Amino acid sequence: MLSQSEFDALPKVRMGRRELLAGLAAGTVFPFAATGCTAENPALGRRQLMLVSDDQIAQLSDQTWQAARQRERVSNDPALRRQADRVGSRIANASGMSQHAWEFVVFDSDEVNAWVLPNGKVGLYRGLMETTRNDDQLATVIGHEAGHVAGRHAQERASQQMAAGMATGLAAVALDQADVQNAGAWAGVLGAGLTFGVLLPYSRRHELEADRLGVDYMARANYRPSESVIFWQSMMDQSQRGAPPAFLSTHPSDQERMNALNSHIRSRGYA
Repeated sequence: MLSQSEFDALPKVRMGRRELLAGLAAGTVFPFAATGCTAENPALGRRQLMLVSDDQIAQLSDQTWQAARQRERVSNDPALRRQADRVGSRIANASGMSQHAWEFVVFDSDEVNAWVLPNGKVGLYRGLMETTRNDDQLATVIGHEAGHVAGRHAQERASQQMAAGMATGLAAVALDQADVQNAGAWAGVLGAGLTFGVLLPYSRRHELEADRLGVDYMARANYRPSESVIFWQSMMDQSQRGAPPAFLSTHPSDQERMNALNSHIRSRGYA
């Protein structure tokens, strides 16, 4: 991993921000790859740019989680809490990511939303849980979030932001001081921005990868992958009837998602 001084010494890429991000995501921008800052992700079957370490991300994730629990009201509904733990533990076990201390907390809000931090902390809003019709559909949500963790999407996005020069100052402060005051800003990079009103969405590629991995975890946990199609379709229907649910605000909700999901389910032979 690069220190800030090493990062500053890297050769500058002369292209627009949009083109640089697209090039990084596609693996076509080579000055950073040449430094050895890419890593193979077996879950995705591709290499990723990694300029931040797992330890750095874990520390910032822990602080963000504590800040979220202080800012949000945690639900006392025993049925919702049992459901979150029941479904979440099965998905976590199926994912094989036992290195994380998984935690599933229900926030008492009508918001239809959920998010995950790279350390396995999952925030589920009452509004979203009440929207799901059964454990299988909740497994769709938690499986998708676990897919982001396995995909190391937060680390990759943070690295892309740093490499593009969009978050160099923020990274220097956060990585040097790692104080709670920076947790709100880092939450956007980590994918939990809705909690703090600072949202930097995952890319379409990340969302489709999380869908695919989530379906695999559902199947391993003996949930019905077919329910994932029903869930996402219901989210899309809500979006078409008015303002999109918060859970869809950063997600591809078009036919591409449904086509990719159905194709993966058929290719795996899931019922």
